[in-house]
Amino acid sequence: MELDELSFDLYRPQPLLIVISGTSGIGKDAVLQGLRDRNKGLHFVVTATSRLPRPNEVDGRDYFFFTREDFARRIKNGEFIEYAMVYDDYKGGMRSQVEDALKSGKDVVLRVDVQGAETYRRLYPEAILIFLIPHTIDEWYGRLKARNTESPENLKVRIDTAKEEVKKIELFDYVVVNAENCLDKAVNDILSIISVEHHKVHHRKLIYYDRSRI
Repeated sequence: MELDELSFDLYRPQPLLIVISGTSGIGKDAVLQGLRDRNKGLHFVVTATSRLPRPNEVDGRDYFFFTREDFARRIKNGEFIEYAMVYDDYKGGMRSQVEDALKSGKDVVLRVDVQGAETYRRLYPEAILIFLIPHTIDEWYGRLKARNTESPENLKVRIDTAKEEVKKIELFDYVVVNAENCLDKAVNDILSIISVEHHKVHHRKLIYYDRSRI
C-alpha cells in the first residue's frame, strides 16, 4: 500500500476578522460579552471614543475613553485604522489592536457602528461582517428607552439613523437575531458562523487595502 504521496494535512485555518455591527441599542456589547465568556481564544478589539463613560462602563474594558483633544492627536498620528463622528462624538478602532492580533494568528472580533463597518469592508474586503437585528421593532425601542440616557430629541436621531442603517444590509455577510432573553442563541449563531468560515476550503485572505495610498 503506497501512502507516501497521501496527506490529510489540509486543515490550516487562517485568522479571521469578525466585524459585529447593528443599530444603536441592538445589544452589541452584550453579544461581545457573551462571546468573551464562551470563547477565550478570540481577541476583542476595544473601541476608542471621545464620549463620557456611562454608568458601570470601565476604561480599557468597555471602551478607551479619550478627550476630544487626545482623540484628535491620535488621529493625526495615524493610530486609528478607522474612525468616525457618531452622535457628536468620535469613535474608532486602534490600528495596533487589529494588526498585532491578526499577525499572531488570532481571530479578531470588534463591534462598530454601521459607518465603521463600511470602512472595514473597504479596508479589509474579506472581513466577516455580521449585522445584528432585534426580534421586533417594539423590543428594540424598549431597549433604547430602558437606557434612560437619551432625551426625546436623541431618541429621534437614533431612530432616523437606524432607518438609514438598515438600508445597508447588503454590505454584510450574515444577519443574526439578538432577541430579548435569547442572548445565548445569538452568541451560538455567531460562533457557528466562525466555525463554518474556518472549515471552508477556500479561506478568506485578509489583505489590508488602503485606497488612500493608491
